[in-house]
Amino acid sequence: MATSVSILAEIPEDLHYSLKNYLESHPTWDQDRVFAAALSLFLLQNEGSTTIEASQSYRACARVYLEALFEGADN
Repeated sequence: MATSVSILAEIPEDLHYSLKNYLESHPTWDQDRVFAAALSLFLLQNEGSTTIEASQSYRACARVYLEALFEGADN
């Protein structure tokens, strides 16, 4: 079962407008999906450790990233 964590974050106004415009033009995406994709991609790109725990975390981030990208792809 997936666990959700709420995040309250301030983002720059320009980024907010860009996100708003993106969501308005991509109805299959929502704010949560965008943040999950962005955060998981960031973690994938910045993982530097080679421990077993890190590789498990890397796979979990990759799964979240791919799920976010392809969610609703069959619609």
